[in-house]
Amino acid sequence: MEEKVYPSFSLSSLGFGPSASSRNPLPPSPAPVEVLITEEESLLESSVEPIVIADGLTLHKGRVSTSDVFGLANSDLVPGKYEGGLKLWEGSLDLVKRLHSEVHKGELVLRGKSVLELGCGHGLPGIFAGLEGASVIHFQDFNAEVLRNLTIPNVKVNVQKHLNQHESLPINKSSTPRTPSVRFFAGDWNEVHQLLLCRSNSGQQTATVSGSEGKLYDGYDVILMAETVYEPSSLSSLYALGKKCLQHPLGVIYMAGKKHYFGVGGGTRQFVNLVEEDGVMTASLLAEVADGSSNVREVWKFMFK
Repeated sequence: MEEKVYPSFSLSSLGFGPSASSRNPLPPSPAPVEVLITEEESLLESSVEPIVIADGLTLHKGRVSTSDVFGLANSDLVPGKYEGGLKLWEGSLDLVKRLHSEVHKGELVLRGKSVLELGCGHGLPGIFAGLEGASVIHFQDFNAEVLRNLTIPNVKVNVQKHLNQHESLPINKSSTPRTPSVRFFAGDWNEVHQLLLCRSNSGQQTATVSGSEGKLYDGYDVILMAETVYEPSSLSSLYALGKKCLQHPLGVIYMAGKKHYFGVGGGTRQFVNLVEEDGVMTASLLAEVADGSSNVREVWKFMFK
């Protein structure tokens, strides 16, 4: 059977969008806030869709409309109000596939690591990290509504299906991994660092994470981001946040996105240029994807020099 492709072909998936010059001034960004998990967030079974990432790896995602959540007609993006988090973008799947490949080859270890997914939307890369044994997974999105209505339900359904799958296997209880610390944060990249595990100016982080037995964190071991580089004006904020929140000197950032977002102006190469001009981190191209479902996409890896 032919594998189903997500998302469907559209002009927006080709990278076309409103030009930056035609946009109105953006409204003030909401204050950063932690979105707490409650019993209310859930997905109807009929709205849950399986996504085959690789042999032996299937993740699940919900389907939520912008009309239901924001009262907007079907839209990929409303700058300053809705940043596209309800749509599953191709780069998110590219990133999960690359992470899966590196874990399978022994090039990446996620077990016991602290992970942050920026601009998470559906949260599939962060969910994959959790299923691979990450001890801390923090999800960030511009919109609290996206976290409540999609990210948190996605995390719940994937964890439950994972537990159901392993309950039928003869697993030694002593080898069962601990439940990770999972938290969700909404806010603009210029301000959300106030809530995250970011390094202080002195390079020391005194924050602890619930369930981490008092462990101190000096930033995140791994930062994930997919389709976050479409808006040129936000690239500096995104890069600054990544540097501030990444564990020094061994942390790593994985970024997936379109090489160019035509009509918007951003793209992976603009972000890479920013990194290279700064001179603090190395940039490595891991994968180039030209499958016809969008314009050319890339997966990059960044580390401190």
